[in-house]
Amino acid sequence: MSSMPNILLLGGTTEASALAVLLAARGIRATFSYAGRTASPRAQPLPVRVGGFGGVAGLLAHLRAEGITHLVDATHPFAATMSAHAVAAAHGAGIAHAALTRAPWTPVAGDRWTAVPDMAAAVAALDGPPQRIMLALGRMHVEDFAALPQHHYLLRFVDAPDAAPSLPDHALIVDRGPFTVADDTRLLQDHRIDLIVAKNAGGYGAVAKLDAARALGLRVLMIDRPPVPDRQEFHRPEDILDWIAHPVASSGMPRGV
Repeated sequence: MSSMPNILLLGGTTEASALAVLLAARGIRATFSYAGRTASPRAQPLPVRVGGFGGVAGLLAHLRAEGITHLVDATHPFAATMSAHAVAAAHGAGIAHAALTRAPWTPVAGDRWTAVPDMAAAVAALDGPPQRIMLALGRMHVEDFAALPQHHYLLRFVDAPDAAPSLPDHALIVDRGPFTVADDTRLLQDHRIDLIVAKNAGGYGAVAKLDAARALGLRVLMIDRPPVPDRQEFHRPEDILDWIAHPVASSGMPRGV
């Protein structure tokens, strides 16, 4: 390459943190960007910025002002708006862009999954007799289920909420993964859960609940990932390093979706 790379890493995921370690170890200039939704973000071995950019125009201005050469989107698979902005801004700036994302989960023998396309469909699917439901969704979409007050909900948040969820019948656990199958099996049994509602985030940090559900024969309502614009995708942090070093050689990589 004619100039040294300058990476903007859109992070917040376990994979983003793993890539940050690799970039720092190799002395590659990079900045780690947090969206700012977590109260106590994980410390990083790179310079960190926190907060949004102000849409596509703001991100594009940032890329140009900072002389960014490579934009790596390692946000959550459900951060569809940010991912779409990343594609548009990188195209506008004429810089290299790739996503570091997790391969989606797929059901295996013994799973009792029902797939739904989005959060609204998940809420609609629960319109029925009372059940004991684990909402494995984080805190962003919990209020959507207030329309179904007949159920008992088990919630698990990374951070304690500023205000109690408006669900009339719920139990709240504040804990940070990764979780073990044994722990999640015990959790599901202790709360007598009938059904898990989960987003298809993929990866290993949150898969224990699905393994536990399979072992217990529980049903899972799985919310499909939102669509994102066509982009180059990788599943391993090491592949991003190869892409930075050899962008032409890596350009034929499959999307991996």
